[in-house]
Amino acid sequence: MTDAVEVRSWGKIALVTCPLIVLLGSASGWLSNSGFGNPWFDGLQKPFFMPPGWAFGVVWPILYVLMGLSLAMILALPLSRERRSALFLFFVQLALNFAWSPLFFKAHDIALAKWVIFIMAALAALTAGRFMRLRKPAGLLLIPYLMWLVFAATLNSSIDVLNPGAGTSLFG
Repeated sequence: MTDAVEVRSWGKIALVTCPLIVLLGSASGWLSNSGFGNPWFDGLQKPFFMPPGWAFGVVWPILYVLMGLSLAMILALPLSRERRSALFLFFVQLALNFAWSPLFFKAHDIALAKWVIFIMAALAALTAGRFMRLRKPAGLLLIPYLMWLVFAATLNSSIDVLNPGAGTSLFG
């Protein structure tokens, strides 16, 4: 019976966290004109392993839902120092996630976006580890996100190498 109450608890939270993360992530991409159809991005050389544009529209909402479920599982836990630390890491990496599209697609800062995604991936890995210690399924739900971040970081790095001078730097 306790398991049913526990699932109901984080399940209700997920009704907020999942749509919220999907909406904020989608807004970040939409407001920065991310992806194909962006004239600047369309003009860049892409690596041979670049997925078709529609793949990003399928993958990101799924990853955001998984992140929302994971977050809900941790939010449902009792207050503790470990929970607070894990949530801090989650929200910092999430803020970097939402900042990446504007940096890359709007500001055209390919190099800074590359470093942001490297840091984001490291923080997401730390978050997954912390979540796993608190509630194993919550940590496991972040594994597809981590895998995609590694792939996305590889794409970002490849685009940076293939397009020297194509980006602008926010720092001069």
